[in-house]
Amino acid sequence: MEKLIKDALDYHSVGRPGKIEVIPTKPTSSQRDLSLAYSPGVAEPCLEIAKNIEDVYKYTAKGNLVAVISNGTAVLGLGDIGPEAGKPVMEGKGLLFKIFADIDVFDIEVGTKDIEEFISTVKNIAPTFGGINLEDIKAPECFEIERRLKAELKIPVMHDDQHGTAIISSAALLNALELVGKKIEDAVIVVNGAGAAAISCTKLYTALGAKVKNVVMVDSTGVIRADRSNLTAEKRMFATSRNLHTLVDAVRGSDVFIGLSKGNVLSQEMVKSMNDNPIVFAMANPYPEITYADAIAARPDIIMATGRSDHPNQVNNVLGFPFIFRGALDVRATCINEEMKLAAVKALAELAKEPVPDDVNLAYHSKNMSFGRDYIIPKPLDARLIYTVAPAVAKAAMDSGVALKPITNWEVYKDELKKRLGLDNSLIRQITIKAKQNPKRVVFAEAENYKILKAAQELKDEGIAIPILLGNKEIINGLIKENNLELSDITIIDPSSLEEKERRTTFINEYFEKRKRKGITLKDSQSKIYQHNYYGVMLVNDGFADVFISGLTRKYSAAIRPALEIIGLHKDARTIAGMYIMMTKKGPFFFADTTVNINPTAQDLVDITILTANAVKEFNIVPRIGLLSYSNFNSTNNEETRKVREAVSILHEKYPDLIVDGDIQANFALNPVMRNEQFPFSKLGNEPINTLIFPNLSSGNIAYKMLQEMSDVEAIGPIVLGLKKSMHILQLECSVREIVNMATIAVVDANLKKD
Repeated sequence: MEKLIKDALDYHSVGRPGKIEVIPTKPTSSQRDLSLAYSPGVAEPCLEIAKNIEDVYKYTAKGNLVAVISNGTAVLGLGDIGPEAGKPVMEGKGLLFKIFADIDVFDIEVGTKDIEEFISTVKNIAPTFGGINLEDIKAPECFEIERRLKAELKIPVMHDDQHGTAIISSAALLNALELVGKKIEDAVIVVNGAGAAAISCTKLYTALGAKVKNVVMVDSTGVIRADRSNLTAEKRMFATSRNLHTLVDAVRGSDVFIGLSKGNVLSQEMVKSMNDNPIVFAMANPYPEITYADAIAARPDIIMATGRSDHPNQVNNVLGFPFIFRGALDVRATCINEEMKLAAVKALAELAKEPVPDDVNLAYHSKNMSFGRDYIIPKPLDARLIYTVAPAVAKAAMDSGVALKPITNWEVYKDELKKRLGLDNSLIRQITIKAKQNPKRVVFAEAENYKILKAAQELKDEGIAIPILLGNKEIINGLIKENNLELSDITIIDPSSLEEKERRTTFINEYFEKRKRKGITLKDSQSKIYQHNYYGVMLVNDGFADVFISGLTRKYSAAIRPALEIIGLHKDARTIAGMYIMMTKKGPFFFADTTVNINPTAQDLVDITILTANAVKEFNIVPRIGLLSYSNFNSTNNEETRKVREAVSILHEKYPDLIVDGDIQANFALNPVMRNEQFPFSKLGNEPINTLIFPNLSSGNIAYKMLQEMSDVEAIGPIVLGLKKSMHILQLECSVREIVNMATIAVVDANLKKD
């Protein structure tokens, strides 16, 4: 727990504080850019908007901008902690909007508990936004605030604490009832809790067909009965006249239990008193009303859901709000109405019945996840959500008459949704999923370094790899203790230790046999095997490990040489190459060769291209390859441009299905519109390239380093291509995240080479 607290605080504070930033979306590099962005150029869109207020969506970010607004009176399970203390949650909500649906967010914390002041504040700032997400406002004030704002504003407004849980749990409930052969109109439903989420959930269940007479709601004082005094209007809607007083009374003979209260209030005996095939949604966080284990033990015929990710059927609001707002914004809906919420419910319920993609199965350590008792609701990492839920919501907005910008081509719209987030996050996710499927033993040469140890812990905790640490045990254990790392069960190997004597002697003799006719003496062999790079590579070569990683504190040449001398080339490779994955906002780009071949020949360029293309294909991406030059298709004729053209000619002849062309300048390679205007004959077609092959080491190395330093681009690499076994090199002084990413790719590479 102490480690989790420290990690959470570090995550939010290290580097740039917080989790979000605002970045320009237009060029700002010249005086002309600035004169267009601000005075005098900015006057022109202002005048257009003044003439037609709807043009604000054309000339500003309003149409993709949502406000996440709170006064901090009901933050998560923390209660009334105030607007400042609630800000990390609001930033986090903004982060989820962005990464799941590409919606920009300003989080706004309002310093008032007065309903009128809060409403007035939101109304006054509403012209800035395309939508309003109310968050963490306590009941009953939240009901009045949302009701008033929905009535008085003509943009989508939703209090996610109410409707998010309602939408997700409704989809799960429909599917659970279907599985047990019960109808929602006949189901006896107990709702434990009477806050914003509980009221909204129950309203939506009734909209789906549940009968109010079959609903029993329980608050902190017991069953909400019609003869109780001082009931709020919301509670009065679900007051019962049945002779029930306690939760025990209410649960007996019920079909469904909905928990939106606090942990450990539902006993096993209560669950046993429910009807056959009981449905229990224990959604209190972090501790559910009954633990998953206790519920399953009490009733083997149960369908159980919680708010937790470590059990089946997680009711998670991220399944809803990003995609509901996405659909609403895309048709410029004037509100989020009941029809749109019900459309989201049905889309989620139906998606759970579709075949589950392999990447989703692997992400959740499953091989055959399918609609059933343990899968009644889609998983948050299911990429289909954005192009399933958002279109359903958008269509409902159109059908109900609240859409100002109808969609006419749904297939085009779905394609746009798929492209919105690019491939960068999904690429890393796919790599991680593959690695987790079969974790490999990864040897780190520089384990006497905190970054390596921190990365090793993340890899171990996430189940991506089995780290092996090379170095002085005393130093490594000291760093582990000093930094409160949990690596007590990890393997540490000290190449110079007495306990390694037998294996070390074997390695010395093996290396000597490999290199004795290449100028290496037995004494040289002894000296080299004591070095971590050589020892680590020998561990991989002899099968004691699967992957070797080095380079954090050593030059590239010192890290790669042992692999070339000991492991050697793959049987299908004639050379090795270094490839970087550049993670950009336009998706990943693959650069090669950036680290090995100083001045490659035409045949070398062919070999580098094929190695790189095969690696790109392993990421489930079709390589579109440009062989770069300062020439465009023979516009300049000299030795360097001729070798590039010769390489392209060989590739076209021997690999006719490969999408590759050159010689071509980088700007034409990356800009398909400009390329097609000038060179319509190019095999690169109408799409931008994703793979760049450089004519020499200088250009490749300079390009990736400039891109990395001059823009917000993450570089993963260098990934060594062409070796018989998996050995990869880190950038000097790279980050823990980069180490984890490289190790993850290396695990996937080791699995492929094993096959």
